[in-house]
Amino acid sequence: MNWRVFILAATTFAVGLVELIVGGILPYIAEDLNVSEATAGQLITIFALVYAISAPVLLSLTAKVERKQLYLISLLTFTLGNVMTYLSPTFAIVMIARIMTAMSTALVIVLSLTITTKIVEPRHRAKALGLIFIGVSSALVIGVPVGIFITEAFGWRAVFLGIAGLSTIAMILIYLLLDKMPVVEVIPLKAQIKSLANLKIATAHVTTLLMLAGHYTLYAYFTPFLVEAFHLNSTWISICYLVFGLASVSGNAIGGWLSDKIGSGKSIVLIIAAFAVVLFLIPYTIIAFPLFLIVTVFWGALSWALTPPLQNYLIQTDPETSDIQQSLNTAALQIGISIGSAVGGALFTLTGSVMHLASFGAILVVGALGCAIFSIKRTSLSARNQFDGHM
Repeated sequence: MNWRVFILAATTFAVGLVELIVGGILPYIAEDLNVSEATAGQLITIFALVYAISAPVLLSLTAKVERKQLYLISLLTFTLGNVMTYLSPTFAIVMIARIMTAMSTALVIVLSLTITTKIVEPRHRAKALGLIFIGVSSALVIGVPVGIFITEAFGWRAVFLGIAGLSTIAMILIYLLLDKMPVVEVIPLKAQIKSLANLKIATAHVTTLLMLAGHYTLYAYFTPFLVEAFHLNSTWISICYLVFGLASVSGNAIGGWLSDKIGSGKSIVLIIAAFAVVLFLIPYTIIAFPLFLIVTVFWGALSWALTPPLQNYLIQTDPETSDIQQSLNTAALQIGISIGSAVGGALFTLTGSVMHLASFGAILVVGALGCAIFSIKRTSLSARNQFDGHM
């Protein structure tokens, strides 16, 4: 496998840190900028929404720009956005900087995916995509505890200065080690979006959306769940996050390996079905903390195992629009996170408890399983009809 994939994965880790790292340091940001914690929380919401919109739109608008050059411009914009956050005197300027980093993060991650598919052999593609998403998922998971630690030691602004430093290093590595890539034929945005009229493509994206929505219905409220279920202190809560984080990082590798071994379609169905079962089981594991930790390992691993086979499935299903499908799928992931967090928050407010969030999340995942099966069956039917047409 091309060693440059590891550089791309490290870059996605650097830019991926910025999304959820805000969640753990909201009180510090709110106090410093004289806003409520609820207002400061909009920094997470706006990031996810801008990211979701930017991924497909910016990829199309910049289609004529050489990929390495675009990658470097995106990293520079990302770095400047984080420096702006570090220097921001008001919440409004922080919000503007947040929009800048969301747009540039969307481009960096989508470009990392599309470049990866072009520099590796097809037989290693799913595994390589898994490495890219190891960078993304580990950043999302590790970012929160790291952000809290840095904030307590140096203040919340130092978090974003550190991220700017990491992205600067990534920019230098990309400049020195990544080859220029010729611009391929530009597909108009209208034609790219029109690809969603294909139900097998659309339901694949909905699969990602519902999978992540089901996951974040509980994961967004993991801390209150641990407190309510086990009355854990901050040390043990951090340990649970660490266990989950390590498992989720390994899940990307597992998903890529499984896809290469048994195929993308079978991997997708197996992973989603197993994930639904795990979420259904979580409420029943609170009888014993060690049992819960074991199930948490499976929960973490399966939560990100779907991404590599599903990305590979989209490439195989519609190679001509593979770039836009990867960006749309990344947007679906972000929307799923937003929906899951909103559903979990609404249920938490309505019931006053987080103990049943996993069950509701599992229902969403079952919906994802139905969409995946529908998409795969339509793919098989399409392939069969195409074969019959050549007979």
